[in-house]
Amino acid sequence: MNAPPRSAAGSLWLPLVLLALFAAVPLLGLAGSPGYVLSLASRVMIFALAALALDLILGYGAIVSFGHAAFIGIGAYAAGIADAHGFGDAAIALPAALAASALFALATGAVSLRTRGVYLIMITLAFGQMAYFVATSLKDYGGDDGLTLNTRSTVLGSGLLESDLAFHYVTLAILAAFYLFCRVIVMSRFGRVLAGIRENPERMRAIGYDPYPYQLTAYVIAGMIAGVAGFLLANQAEFVSPSYMSWQRSGELIMMVVLGGAGSLHGAIIGAAVYLLSQEYLAQVTEHWKLIFGPLLILAVLFANGGLTGLLASLRPGKPDPSKSKTQTISDS
Repeated sequence: MNAPPRSAAGSLWLPLVLLALFAAVPLLGLAGSPGYVLSLASRVMIFALAALALDLILGYGAIVSFGHAAFIGIGAYAAGIADAHGFGDAAIALPAALAASALFALATGAVSLRTRGVYLIMITLAFGQMAYFVATSLKDYGGDDGLTLNTRSTVLGSGLLESDLAFHYVTLAILAAFYLFCRVIVMSRFGRVLAGIRENPERMRAIGYDPYPYQLTAYVIAGMIAGVAGFLLANQAEFVSPSYMSWQRSGELIMMVVLGGAGSLHGAIIGAAVYLLSQEYLAQVTEHWKLIFGPLLILAVLFANGGLTGLLASLRPGKPDPSKSKTQTISDS
């Protein structure tokens, strides 16, 4: 196979800058409210992780999932239920979150990915809402009111995550690790097959690649990553709610990916940060912030070609837009 596209290989500087900014956030808190700043930054990174997972299947696999938030809720409930039964250590709760998310992704993806277009959107929405209503029916675990964790998950018996600062850097390390993991996937043979399926599934079938197992594998991987985001969200808020897996939350994740630039992994991180920080700022300015936020999002999608990542790329003369770079043809291998 040929080497990965130069534009994909040469775009590492931007994610490094993003991760460095997240690492420097505690310094900003020294001048104001450190608890608020760390909480907001951790929340942004958690949703950036969930958006990163969605971008893997939406941006590279053309799988429009409108039920992606269900995996966040499943990961969060795995942590909450484990804590409720006295198994609050991450060595137990995190594998439980991964396993539950993987099983749900495998079961729902096996059905959903046999459809296309609007049917795929609707069936993922239906599965997401099914998970939501199951969560509301769990009366032993709070039902509609949600479930409060007794404490954050321990790490091999230690209270590492009890410190907001430590939790911030653990979340950052997990985000960086999964970004690199997704980057390796995208630049591997598997990722290039996935991109080829996005561009022309019929041609991929003609040269011997069945799209279904590749898309299902990517769907399960994305679900597991979102499950980790749910585990972190439960610990960050020390609370679990069915609202984590509502269709509105899935819509927000899609908006984050599109805003940042679908098909560029760091675009998902940028989109999540801009979306949540803009929302936070406008909510402090006016109670009618949605009247401002909505049109701004529409303008960004309409005029920022390729999302914010595409906009940044257009400001660098002679540099290709990484969000638009086409993966080289698999048939050359």
